[in-house]
Amino acid sequence: MALSFRQSEILDLARSEGRVVVEALAERFNVTVQTIRRDLSELADAGMLDRVHGGAVIRSGMSNIGYEQRRRLNEDAKAAIARACAQAIPNNSSLFLNLGTSTEAVARELLNHRNITVVTNNMNVANILVGNESCEIMVAGGLLRRSDGGLVGDLAAQIIEQFKVDYAIIGTSALDEDGDLLDFDLQEVRVSKAIIRQSRRCFLVTDASKLSRSAPARIASLREIDMLFIDQPLPQALASKCAEWDTKVVVAG
Repeated sequence: MALSFRQSEILDLARSEGRVVVEALAERFNVTVQTIRRDLSELADAGMLDRVHGGAVIRSGMSNIGYEQRRRLNEDAKAAIARACAQAIPNNSSLFLNLGTSTEAVARELLNHRNITVVTNNMNVANILVGNESCEIMVAGGLLRRSDGGLVGDLAAQIIEQFKVDYAIIGTSALDEDGDLLDFDLQEVRVSKAIIRQSRRCFLVTDASKLSRSAPARIASLREIDMLFIDQPLPQALASKCAEWDTKVVVAG
């Protein structure tokens, strides 16, 4: 498909922000909403976007989008989520942080916490927390995933299983309507499962774009999560399930 200049810009916006909205695009390009809807439909037909109510998102697939692209997606939302999560973590506590740009945002918000111990399989988290001299950092060994600095696989899971911490802070690649946390890498999923088992309380940090994505491997259910930090209210059906499961939802922003 040969893209028009406008369609190329729309696709770039969707890649950088995760989602585009019909009305905002119509105003940006000074065209009608019907014109934008046609653009989005053509991009969806070409397999580049998925249509959602009011707009479109980058098409989900069987592989994750690149780390640098993920790092730039929804940065303001991730920062607000991270601030809210960090406020729920007391000084003098121990915690796990797993892979993901959302957990890296939390690490930045922990730089002023005192006397914390962090166990992580995320090299980026470890490098961020070097700036907190009051933080003891333990890095789980394992297979280094060069694309994002993640340590995954059996060895990483075995090391995680040697600890029992106060809090786990985890991210996810997708969150489906059943309340299941999903990911793309089975080796990463094994580590995340170990992290959940070995923590007294588990917090999920994720922006609302994950509600529009899918991935093939299941990590856990929101039933196993104590608190969910997100930037937008959940769909009513999922919010009702969280209430039934005693999973507290914190909308940050």
